[in-house]
Amino acid sequence: MIRSLLAFAILLCVTCYCQAGIIRGRITNERGEALPFATLFIKGTTQGTTTNADGQYHLELPDGAYTVVCQYIGYRKTEKSVTLAGTLQLDFQLQPVSMQIREVIVKGNGEDPAYAIIRQAIKKRPFYQQQVQEFTCNTYIKGMFKLRNVPERFLGQKVDKQDIGVDSTGRGIVFLSESLTKLSVKRPDKVKLQVLSSRQSGGGFGFSFPAYINFYDNNVSAVITQFSPRGYISPIADNALAYYKYHLEGVFTEDGYTVNKIQVIPKRKFEPLFSGYIFITDDNWRIHSANLLLTRDYQLELMDTLQIRQTHVPVDSAVWRMKDQLITISLKQFGFDMIGNFVNVYSNYDIHPNFPPKYFNNVLMKYDTAFNDKKIAYWDSIRPVPLEKEEVKDFHEKDSAAQARRDSAVSAHHLDSLRKHQPPVKLQQFFWGGVKHNYYFRRDSALPYHQLAMRPLLTQLEYNTVEGLVLSVEPSLTLDLPKDQELKIAPFLRYGFSNTHLNGYTEITWDQESRLNHRYGSNTWKAAGGKRVSQFNKQEPIDPLTNEVYTLLLKENYMKLYENWFGSFSFRRNFESNAAVDVGFLYEDRIPLENTTDFVVFKNSSKAFLPNHPYELADVPFVRHQALIMNLNFSFQPGQRYIELPDRKVAIGAKYPRFEVGYTKGIHGWAGSDVDYDKWNAQVSDNMNFKLFGELRYRLAAGGFLNSKEVGIPDYTHFNGNQTFYNIRYLNSFQLAPYYKYSNIASFYTTLNLEHHFNGLLTNKIPLLNRLKWNLVAGANAFYINSDNNYVEVFAGLENIFKLIRVDVIAGYQSKDATRIGVRAGFGGLLGGALFRRR
Repeated sequence: MIRSLLAFAILLCVTCYCQAGIIRGRITNERGEALPFATLFIKGTTQGTTTNADGQYHLELPDGAYTVVCQYIGYRKTEKSVTLAGTLQLDFQLQPVSMQIREVIVKGNGEDPAYAIIRQAIKKRPFYQQQVQEFTCNTYIKGMFKLRNVPERFLGQKVDKQDIGVDSTGRGIVFLSESLTKLSVKRPDKVKLQVLSSRQSGGGFGFSFPAYINFYDNNVSAVITQFSPRGYISPIADNALAYYKYHLEGVFTEDGYTVNKIQVIPKRKFEPLFSGYIFITDDNWRIHSANLLLTRDYQLELMDTLQIRQTHVPVDSAVWRMKDQLITISLKQFGFDMIGNFVNVYSNYDIHPNFPPKYFNNVLMKYDTAFNDKKIAYWDSIRPVPLEKEEVKDFHEKDSAAQARRDSAVSAHHLDSLRKHQPPVKLQQFFWGGVKHNYYFRRDSALPYHQLAMRPLLTQLEYNTVEGLVLSVEPSLTLDLPKDQELKIAPFLRYGFSNTHLNGYTEITWDQESRLNHRYGSNTWKAAGGKRVSQFNKQEPIDPLTNEVYTLLLKENYMKLYENWFGSFSFRRNFESNAAVDVGFLYEDRIPLENTTDFVVFKNSSKAFLPNHPYELADVPFVRHQALIMNLNFSFQPGQRYIELPDRKVAIGAKYPRFEVGYTKGIHGWAGSDVDYDKWNAQVSDNMNFKLFGELRYRLAAGGFLNSKEVGIPDYTHFNGNQTFYNIRYLNSFQLAPYYKYSNIASFYTTLNLEHHFNGLLTNKIPLLNRLKWNLVAGANAFYINSDNNYVEVFAGLENIFKLIRVDVIAGYQSKDATRIGVRAGFGGLLGGALFRRR
C-alpha cells in the first residue's frame, strides 16, 4: 500500500529532461561553492550538458578545437576556448552578474520600468510562439525522488522502511530513472516522441516524456493536467498585467544583449500564478531565462513547491530555444517528506526538419525495440548530466537486486522457498481482511502462480427487508495459463436468515490477450449459472451498505429485489483502439419476492416499510415468468492516440467524445421465454477542459422500445434515481428522482447529464474557501419522454473538500409534481474524483 501511495505521489509530479554531450570539470561560484544544474554548451551549437547537484559535468566530443560556454542564472556567462585531445579538466568559476539600474524616465504615476519591458514582451509573445513551426531535438531526461522522512505508522499500519527502499532514518531514493528521447514537433499540435533508451533503478520504464514548459503560451501546463486542470498564467500572457506586478531589479550585458532581470509578483493569492524572476532581452524582447515558483498559495495541489528554471540559447542568429530545464519538487503529506527533481537537457535542434507526409500519425510515443536493454557503458557515453554518488549507488544496488531476483525466480530453491514461507492463514482473516493462498510453479522463464482467495465474511454481511440478515461466501480460484491467459472460477453463496433462501451460482471468466490482423487486443469470455437475487434495475442504483443503513436506522427500504434461476454467456472484445464490442445472452426464470422482516434499530411508528414491488410501478404486475435476452453493444472513441511498445500499442485517449450504441432483444417463445421486445440505446460523453474557465463533463443519451409487446419490470428503461444522502453516479443518475417512478417502455427518450467543474474559479475569491481549496461545481440533469413525462434538476455544490468529498444542493422539477429540494454528498475533487468517479 505504501509503495502505491509513493508511486501515486510521484505520478502527480511527472515532468522531464534532455541533452547530449567529454570534457570534465566543476562549476563553482566566486566562493568555491558548487553551482548545481549550470548550463554548458559548445558555442555556435546546442550541443552541451548540465551540471549535477555537485556542480560536476562531463561533455563527450571528438578531438578538436572548441569554445565552451558556461552560464548560470544570476552569474556572468563565461567562455573558454580549448583544444581537446583526450581527457581535459576544465573548471569554471563564475562571477555574479554586475546588475545596473538603467536611467529611465519614470512616469508620473510612478510606474516601475519593468512594465514597459513586459508590455513589449507581451506584444512580441505571439511571434516567438509561432516563430518555429516545426523542429526536432534530442532530450535527455533524469528524474529522481527521495524521502527525507517517513512516519512510523500510516493509516494504522506500521511502515516497513526496508520495503519502501529507505534506511532506518527514513531517508533514501525511492525513484530514479533516465532516458533519451527524440522529440519532433509541428505547430499547432503535432507531437511525436521516439524513446531511444530508458531505464529505471530496479527495473521499469522510467519517465520518457519531456516536460516542455513554454512560457510563450498564454496558459502554461506546468504539472500533470489532471491535477492542475486550469493551468497557470504565463508572466507574459496577453492578460498578465491583470494578474501580476513587476519590478525591474537590474540589467546586465551579455553577448551584446541587454538583459533585464524582472521580478514577477502575483497580485492576488489563490490564483494560478507564478512568482520569481524572468529575464527579458532588450530590443528583441525574448525570454533569456526564467526562475519561477509555484506554491500552495497559488493553486498548486498536493505538492508544497514546484520550481521551474530554464535557460534559453541561440540555435541560429534569429532563433533561441530552451537548452535545459530543471523542475524541483517538494511535498509533505501524511508524515512523508519527499523532494525530487527532473532535469531536461535539450540538444541537436533542427528547426528545418522537413517532415515527410504522414510523419505525424496517431502514435504519440514510440519505444525502440531495445530501449530498455542498454548496457552501463552506453549510459556512461550518452549521459550529459553526471550521476551523483547516491544515484550511482542506487542504480547499482537496485539493479543488482532486481537481477538477482530474476535469476533466482525460477530456481527450484526459490520455488520451494515461496511455497514454504507463505504466511499462515489466521482465523480473523476469514472475517476481516480476506484469505489468499498462492500455488507457485515454473513455466520456462516466467514464475506464474494460481491463487485461491476468499473475501472476508463481515464485509459480505447485508440486511434487507426481503431476506433479513444476509451472509455471503465468495471464494475464487484464479489460474495463470500460458500465452497471457487467465481463468477465474468464482462461486457465490448467499443465505437470507429471514426468508431462509439459499442462493448460489458460479461465474467462470476466461481472459486472453490476442491479436487480430496483427493488432493487439484482449478477449473476455464469461459464463455463469445458478440462482441469485437481483435488483429490478440491473444498474443497481442503490448499493447494499447504503440500503441497510437506511433500512435499519431510518426504516426506509429502497432496494427492490427479485430471485432468478439464470444462465448467461457473454463475450467482450477490447480492441487496440480502445473500442469494445459486447455480445451476450441471458436466460432468467424470474421469481417475485416479498418482505419477510420489519426489524429496525430505531422504532418509528410513524413509518412503515414499503412493499418489495416498486411502489411507483404498482399497476405493473410482476409474476413468475421466463426471459431469454440477447444484448449487443459497441463503444468507440475516434481519433485515439497511442503509445507504441515493441510488441503492442496502448491507447491513451483522444480529444473527441466517446460514443456507445446498444441493442437488446427479448426473444419470445424460445426456452419458454415470455418476453417480446426490442429496444435500442445510444450515448455520447466527453470531458472538455477550458483551462482557466474550468472543465465541462457531459453525457447525452437516447433510446427507446422499437417493440414492447411483452416487457417485464427488469426489462423496462430505468433511470438511476437516488433517494439517499449519498451519490457518486454524477454523470449517470438523477440525484433527487425516485428509483422507479420514471421507469418506462416509451418508444423514445433522451437524457442529459451535464456538470461544470470550476476548479477554483470564483471560489478562489471567497475567504476560507480559497484557503481550503474547496471548488464550485454546478450543472443539470434532465430527461424527456413527452410533454407529460419529463424531469429537470439543477444543482450547485462544493467539491475537493479534504481532496475527497463533494456536497451538492439540488432542486428537481417535474411537470406534475411539486419542486423537490435536497442535499447529496459523495466523492469529488482531486483525489475523490480520480478514485471514485463512476459513469
